[in-house]
Amino acid sequence: QVQLVESGGDLVQAGGSLRLSCKASGSIDRINNMGWWRQIPGKQRELVAAITTRGTITEKDSAKGRFTISIDNAKNTVFLQMNSLKLEDTAVYYCNAEIVPSGRFFHETYWGQGTQVTVSS
Repeated sequence: QVQLVESGGDLVQAGGSLRLSCKASGSIDRINNMGWWRQIPGKQRELVAAITTRGTITEKDSAKGRFTISIDNAKNTVFLQMNSLKLEDTAVYYCNAEIVPSGRFFHETYWGQGTQVTVSS
């Protein structure tokens, strides 16, 4: 079994910062990439940023310059540093990872349980 456990969501004022963490654990052979998605009630889940274990980054335009994704391969952990937070960043943030479980040949997609980020005025 593979699990993703997120932490770091909180209530913060506009202009503030938060750092989200997500650790993958369990029977893991290899992690291909990890990332962060977010979902606002009534809207589709959207990609915020993703990073491969080699450091290649994909990110949403609105995140560029404010959010920084990083990965600690030794700890199977991905981080999202969020600065200059805006009201519209309020959402549930989900960790996502493509992981090859032990004993398998192909990756599977895993999701965390979500962590709430609320930005207030």
